[in-house]
Amino acid sequence: MIPEIKKIDDTTWALDEGGVRFFLLAGSERSLMIDSGMQTEDARGIAEEILTAAGAPHGEALVLIHTHADRDHIHCSDQFPWFYMHPAEATNFYGTKGANGEMHAVWDDEEIDLGDRTLRVIEIPGHTPGSVALLDEERRRLFSGDSVQDGRIFMFGPQREMHAYRASMEKLMWMTDLFDIVYPSHGSLEVKPELIEQLYDAAGRVLAGQVESREGEMFGHHFRIYDCGCATFLGEAGDQ
Repeated sequence: MIPEIKKIDDTTWALDEGGVRFFLLAGSERSLMIDSGMQTEDARGIAEEILTAAGAPHGEALVLIHTHADRDHIHCSDQFPWFYMHPAEATNFYGTKGANGEMHAVWDDEEIDLGDRTLRVIEIPGHTPGSVALLDEERRRLFSGDSVQDGRIFMFGPQREMHAYRASMEKLMWMTDLFDIVYPSHGSLEVKPELIEQLYDAAGRVLAGQVESREGEMFGHHFRIYDCGCATFLGEAGDQ
């Protein structure tokens, strides 16, 4: 499929598949793709066209980072000679998903320099062990992957952990003075930083058994649905 291209500004684009979106950021020396979709067959080719038209760095200057290794974020990773990813995602990427490619490890507080634009890596485990967000500090934007969103947050299945997720939301709460807008991979294209505290509180209520749930099923997986108002958590089937 060909994703809908949504221009955020002259150097930032969202590529929206409907169910998931990924992002393209241009700097003066390099460009960065944040995730690579699930159904898009030529994410790199589409990115090259956008960057060429914008007069932005492309070709070997275009690099990829995975916010995490769930299947809907890594489809076109094999179009890149290597990619950035947190090492805690290696089991998910290479083992569970059976994907291939050369990982360049990124760690908390590491910076990815695009020239006149620097992205800061923020570890936010919980949704997956190696989930990261990217802070575009100069433009005061946070690219949050799946963890900060107003849609459905998957918290069932191997390696997902609600206590860790809540701790990550607390971490981000202390950083909200650094960004004015959040760009998630699901749900609304833009959400306010205030959502982070709401997600922290909602996760706490789920853990305390204070949110009523109902049963759900997807692709043979059974889970509990917790509608918290600000977002919906999909939790383990055994949870009540």
